[in-house]
Amino acid sequence: MTVTAMTSKQVTKKVFNKEPFFILDVRNESDFQDWKIEGENFEYLNIPYFELLDGVEEILPKIPADKEILVVCAKEGSSVMIAEMLSEEGLSVSYLEGGMKAWSEHLEPVKVGDFKDGGEIYQFVRIGKGCLSYMVVSKGEAAIIDATRMTDTYLDFAASINATIKHVFDTHLHADHISGGRVIAEKTNATYWLPPKDAAEVTFEYSRLEGGNDVTIGDTTINIHALYSPGHTIGSTSFVVDEKFLLSGDILFIDSIGRPDLAGMAEDWVADLRESLYKRYRELSEELVVLPAHFMIIEELNEDGSVSEKLGTLFAKNHGLNIDDENEFRKLVTENLPPQPNAYQEIRETNMGKMNPDLEKQREMEIGPNRCAVR
Repeated sequence: MTVTAMTSKQVTKKVFNKEPFFILDVRNESDFQDWKIEGENFEYLNIPYFELLDGVEEILPKIPADKEILVVCAKEGSSVMIAEMLSEEGLSVSYLEGGMKAWSEHLEPVKVGDFKDGGEIYQFVRIGKGCLSYMVVSKGEAAIIDATRMTDTYLDFAASINATIKHVFDTHLHADHISGGRVIAEKTNATYWLPPKDAAEVTFEYSRLEGGNDVTIGDTTINIHALYSPGHTIGSTSFVVDEKFLLSGDILFIDSIGRPDLAGMAEDWVADLRESLYKRYRELSEELVVLPAHFMIIEELNEDGSVSEKLGTLFAKNHGLNIDDENEFRKLVTENLPPQPNAYQEIRETNMGKMNPDLEKQREMEIGPNRCAVR
């Protein structure tokens, strides 16, 4: 039997297609429990690789013969070794190329809509981290919103569709992942926009992104209208694009709402969060398609792998939008919080320009699941 490498892109397709799949994860139990590859029809076995150094015979009865088998570890090496041992026992297995490190960094572009006067909007699904970023394209021009640090993916994609990146936006100062916005803007000579209320401590030049700003992409074809919507951060800003899409940043997700505590200001910002969700968003058309900056659970993915839902549907179904009592709402978003993101203070300082960690350090800072929501 042969051992083959499976790429993160190939695994992502299995997630999108809801294929049956078996994963043998040979990381430590705590790492596996904290963060793993998720799919609706995936099965898992977690055995740390050091428990298998003397042989894999004891786990063979636990491995199905009728499903594709993938061995996963942190960086690839251990999974190759275990996959080869399983192959010697007659199983056909693959290992995840680059391990969970590569899984964390993979971006899958999905077209999520067209505009009435031409142009498209693409969602970049960071499947292993739950981050969602966007590219709005019209008449050869592009704007990028909430880019991750994997900047070459956006640059290569723009080149593949013959689009020039003119504007780069961050809806807020991110605390869960390192932004690639400033780097993309520098490489393309694009304008980099950041909410000034989140930028008090940044060390670089930027354009002030404020409520009421209108930025045009592609010869007056598509307008991106900025809507001030604080609560996740004091500067959080949403976008209404072409009166069709609502890019909600980290304020509103499909199955949850944004958390207000990542700058240590939960008690102060919870009122802003409620006002953004219960007043500002209520004034918008319920036909707007919400495109958030994150997803929390794999069930939020649509059939094509994208993440979106009409605002009216979220008003009806999202629990975080249906808490009439303000005290109950305050309790939910200040007492019901998940663990804070790994290294979130360092990530914030990197996004301010105060730190400049090398690539390995950046990977280490970002490792683990997305934790930007209250469910």
